[in-house]
Amino acid sequence: MYENLPVEFKNIVERAKKVKKPLRVAIAGADAENILAGAFDAQDAGFAEPVLVGNYKKIHAMLEKLGFEGRDCDIQPITNDVNPVQYAIEMVQAGGADVLVRGNTQTRDFLLPVLNKANHLIREDRLITHINLMKFEGYEKMLAVSDCTLLVEPSMEQRKEVVRNMAETLQFFGVDKPNIALLSLVEKPSFHMRDTVEAQTIIMDHQEEPIANCNLVGPITYDLIVSKEAARLKNYDCEYCGEFDGIVVPTLLAGNLICKLLDTHQHATGCCVLYGASVPIAINGRSESREQAFLSLAACIAMAAEKAER
Repeated sequence: MYENLPVEFKNIVERAKKVKKPLRVAIAGADAENILAGAFDAQDAGFAEPVLVGNYKKIHAMLEKLGFEGRDCDIQPITNDVNPVQYAIEMVQAGGADVLVRGNTQTRDFLLPVLNKANHLIREDRLITHINLMKFEGYEKMLAVSDCTLLVEPSMEQRKEVVRNMAETLQFFGVDKPNIALLSLVEKPSFHMRDTVEAQTIIMDHQEEPIANCNLVGPITYDLIVSKEAARLKNYDCEYCGEFDGIVVPTLLAGNLICKLLDTHQHATGCCVLYGASVPIAINGRSESREQAFLSLAACIAMAAEKAER
């Protein structure tokens, strides 16, 4: 079904297929059309076993709609007074599932239990980061964008953590020393724009003591990040223009807009992971494609499998 994937994403799928046995993926609110279909595609590919958490009638109706009734899967019916995300988290904690997946739940409703310290999904030494990996026409590389869901207006220290998480994620997927950009409205620091001054400070700190094994540039505008021609026309001297592997955004709005625009208008191939949690977590928007849901599971399972082998 996914024969025409970009090579970067084919490699992710092949790494997921190497898992010793399929991982059980608990979908919190499993009546989400494309997320449910993507999970069954992952089952067909041999690396996932769907665990469907939610309202039984809604799940059954969705299975019928998609032609999946009778498929081998574990349905965990819950009543309306039970939080499907909390239920799925407790399943993972009890060993009944291996991967947590966002289904038909609001972003806020999914993230609140994830970030609740009582659920022990947050590591003390790591900021959880939502990283979106995308490939779209007109750009040669796979491009990571973060943070797209969690950090509304990240502090300077949080952006440093995002840089580290992004670099490690890209390294896992084959980019040894990624080129990472600190996105801003302008490419020169201005005291009127706090994020530009902070970006300059982050760069200076990185030069003194590397945050991660990456090439870091900022502040820098989007056109300069993705286009060598824009850099030529604006006389911007940076060898990485048009060859960046990742963008760290100054606000959640900026990251979310970039991802949705690339997804909607450029029909980008992509996947989403929450990096830094104690368990694998796949998070997709409910309007995103079946392919993206499938690839997000592949990415999570590939990372989880390698972690287990260490």
